[in-house]
Amino acid sequence: MQTASQLPPSDLRALCRDGAFDGPTSGYCAGYVQANMVILPKADAGDFSDYCARNPKPCPVLEVLKPGDAEPVICAPGADIRTDLPRYRVFRDGALIAEPADIQDLWRNDLVTFLLGCSFTAEEALLGAGLPLYHIEETGFVPMFTTNIATQPAGMFSGRMVVTMRPFTPDDAKRAAEITSHYPMGHGAPVHQGDPAGIGINNLSAPDYGEPVTMRAGHVPVFWACGVTPQEAILKSRPAFAITHAPGHMFVSDVTAASTRV
Repeated sequence: MQTASQLPPSDLRALCRDGAFDGPTSGYCAGYVQANMVILPKADAGDFSDYCARNPKPCPVLEVLKPGDAEPVICAPGADIRTDLPRYRVFRDGALIAEPADIQDLWRNDLVTFLLGCSFTAEEALLGAGLPLYHIEETGFVPMFTTNIATQPAGMFSGRMVVTMRPFTPDDAKRAAEITSHYPMGHGAPVHQGDPAGIGINNLSAPDYGEPVTMRAGHVPVFWACGVTPQEAILKSRPAFAITHAPGHMFVSDVTAASTRV
């Protein structure tokens, strides 16, 4: 029987499409790139493309689909962006209005899909180096926090950076930083470690997204840029319509993590 980490991406996408899987994807499909997703009307896509270009740390672009296209021909030929994620979020005028399991009934010919890199991509490398990832062991949800780090605005889009947090011993934190630095499409090296107040986080037990992870004795929090950052920009900038992945519920591509290592 295959474990979650051994599951091929196409099989996980099929489970999502059939409504048989709607959970977080951390720990699934080891060795493959996972992606954040943002879908916007064509009228807003130019500003968002500029926003990604100005903020490559939280928003590394893997693929941009043509208006109306639902097949990510670079990242996962044959996949359908409308059905192949575990869960979605729908925003109108910046307000979250629904978290459906598919978005076929919302699809329009003017919608442009952006697939952005995710820190889950580097997790296999961390595990392979013997570094523990406690969120996988505990809940499957990585904790995510909105910081006081301002992103660079572009057109209508602006906001604060969101980060993921993983606890490590100080020595392991150094190793984790070095390993993840080789995966810029997975947000690269950490943006901060140590005192969370330094980036505006007051309580590690109350993440803005995901679930808390146990802070063990002798461990320090390490923070990576996160592809949920665009959702903060959507809340602040209030586009008329937007769809994203639900935090932690990623699109799993056919691109190998090894191919993105630098």
